[in-house]
Amino acid sequence: MAKKRGRGKGHPAYTGRAMATDVISFARGAPSADILPVEAVREAAAKALESDWQRALSYGTGRGHPGLCEWLAEHHSVEPEQVMATNGSMEAAAILFRNLVSEGDRVLVEQPTYDRTLLLLRQQGVELATAPLEDDGVDVKAVEAACEQGPLKLAHLIPSFHNPAGCRLSQEKKARLVELANERGFEIFEDDPYRLLSFEGDPPETMLDMDEQGSVIHAGSFSKTVSPGVRVGYLVGPSERIASLAKAANETYISPSMLAESIVWEMCRSGVLDRNVVVVTEALRERRDALVSALQEKIPQATFVVPEGGYFLWLDLNEDVDTTQLLAEAKEEGVSYVAGADFLLDGGASSLRLAFCAEPPERITDGVDRLTRVLERARSGAPA
Repeated sequence: MAKKRGRGKGHPAYTGRAMATDVISFARGAPSADILPVEAVREAAAKALESDWQRALSYGTGRGHPGLCEWLAEHHSVEPEQVMATNGSMEAAAILFRNLVSEGDRVLVEQPTYDRTLLLLRQQGVELATAPLEDDGVDVKAVEAACEQGPLKLAHLIPSFHNPAGCRLSQEKKARLVELANERGFEIFEDDPYRLLSFEGDPPETMLDMDEQGSVIHAGSFSKTVSPGVRVGYLVGPSERIASLAKAANETYISPSMLAESIVWEMCRSGVLDRNVVVVTEALRERRDALVSALQEKIPQATFVVPEGGYFLWLDLNEDVDTTQLLAEAKEEGVSYVAGADFLLDGGASSLRLAFCAEPPERITDGVDRLTRVLERARSGAPA
């Protein structure tokens, strides 16, 4: 752990450096404005209000926009009654957790995992079982061991270009996990909002595709392929489960935003979504490459998995670095990130998550330079 340096001037946070006003953000998992499809959304909104205005401006049902649900059903090769659209995939997760698990149920989570998942599950009072991530996704032997320790109700897994870890779950592991869920009687929540943002070929096959016994509930999102502001996500699963969740949604908020879903439906059926995915993926690939290149040059002692898609890279540093303690200094230097401990039940002190989606390549390179200066100061203050 880095030694705290004296700061002087009578203030515990004084460093002698002015706070940077132009912060390069590796913290927020949202695309920068230059890769948001503003014209495409504007045109889709106009068409939706011309041809679908009665549904777009009205209440719907808990299942969401029927046209979008039918498109999603065809996209996933399922029946329409197996689909419901939601106000973003986080709302989908919240509805699922509130209606599937109760206090005392055992739920398996990856380590690390998305911090909002931990928040939602803690609110439900569940018992959390954990399985570490490997370069090719969750450690299946650890999942098997968790099953031996007691029955699981649910396993939350992020298979494609993991948030925060950046890794991708291998197809072999997916098949074994589906098999294990069927054997042990638990459900898999396949939380998959980054799947279409694949840098190395076609998007991977889902566990939903492999499931023949109704053990998988799949979640997707248009926040990554259209924009976060549309707030449209969805669930796909067994028809009985979706009917129950849609009823709960209807009783909670009547229906999701029919206008937003109508706009997204127009983008989907017109082919605009497919074209935008190509544009966004290419931009993200360039940003990933800039980050990887800068890290390899400037922080060679760090270790990481090169992401094959998505938004995020997980960086492991030397154990004498505490990334939570360094956050304030990083912001003073004009760079932000999320400390690794936020994504784990225990540990992660020397790790951090870097989001490469929010900055263009040249600012990513500059951001790594800034982060390097912070780490160099921390090392110079550490014990010899």
